[in-house]
Amino acid sequence: MRAVWISGLTALALCAGLAWYLAPLDPGALALQFAFTPRAFGQIIHFWSPADLERYRSHLPVDYALLLAYGAFGYLSATRARVFAAHAPSFRGVLKWLLPLAAFFDALENALHWWLTEVPRFGVPLLYAVSAGASSLKWLLALGFGLMCAYALFRAED
Repeated sequence: MRAVWISGLTALALCAGLAWYLAPLDPGALALQFAFTPRAFGQIIHFWSPADLERYRSHLPVDYALLLAYGAFGYLSATRARVFAAHAPSFRGVLKWLLPLAAFFDALENALHWWLTEVPRFGVPLLYAVSAGASSLKWLLALGFGLMCAYALFRAED
C-alpha cells in the first residue's frame, strides 16, 4: 500500500502545483484542452502574452510526471486497495486500466500541444481535433475511475 500512497500523494502535489503555476493564464489551460479547431485553439493562444505561452509550454514536462503518477496510482490502487477486493475481477480489471489509459491520452495531448504551440500551425485541423479528443477521453476515463471508486466505497459501507 506504500506505493499507492506515494503515487497518490505525488499526483496530488503535482496537480496542486501545476494548478497554482497555470492559474494566471486567462483563458485557462483547461480551455485549450477542448479547442477542437485551429480557430478555437488560436483564439485562446492569442489572448495569452508571449510569457503566458511560455508558461504554458514550460508546464508540459512536469505534466508528464503528473500523468505517470496518476496512472501509477490508478493501477496500484485498483490492484492493491482492499476496498476493491470484494468486487468482481471484471470490475477490478476495468478499474485498473482507467487512469493508465487516461495518462496515455494525456501524454498524446501534451505531445500535440507541445508541437501546436511551438509556432502557428493552422494547416493541420485534424491534429487539433485529435488533441482535444485525447483530452476529452482523458477526462472521461478519469471521471469513470472516480465514479467506480465512489461506487466501491458506497458498497463497502453496506
